[in-house]
Amino acid sequence: MIDTKAIEEHVRGILAALGEDPDREGLVGTPGRVARMYTEVFEGINYTNHEIAQMFSKSFEAPANPGPVIIRDIEVFSFCEHHMALMYDMKVNVAYIPNGRVLGLSKTARICDMAAKRLQLQERLGSDIAEILSEAAGTPDVGVVIAGSHSCMTARGIRNVPARTITQTFLGKFTHDADLRNMLTEGVR
Repeated sequence: MIDTKAIEEHVRGILAALGEDPDREGLVGTPGRVARMYTEVFEGINYTNHEIAQMFSKSFEAPANPGPVIIRDIEVFSFCEHHMALMYDMKVNVAYIPNGRVLGLSKTARICDMAAKRLQLQERLGSDIAEILSEAAGTPDVGVVIAGSHSCMTARGIRNVPARTITQTFLGKFTHDADLRNMLTEGVR
């Protein structure tokens, strides 16, 4: 579990290290606010991929001979594990081929959201979502494409604001079938 008291103490120390007065009016409540925010935005740290798959595995009988289920533009944000910088304006496209069952649509979005609530690399986020979705949907055939901006590139360092990172993770039939991959990657920017 996330130790909010320790976060409060450390944020207070960071404020002092920055030359700020942690006791001034505008900052006096900041350590507690940051601790509460971290509890929310890093909730996914509390769960394994398997536990997330179990949490969001509500499924329904699939129709006969279903085609791929594709959900586009699921919005998430995360924090880069290298700088703890925000990864934002992230759009996740996911697809899977049902194997007798289909997931509730909101469950797929919840999987993406919970996997993003960790210190992450965008590449790992795609792999985590694919692994979780594969288990929750009971299918080996999954594709995940993520496009996002990283404040470690846009707000600091090189400050290349228009730069977007696109990552792809393909499992099962998606690794070999260009048509399946193209359905998922079409229009990604």
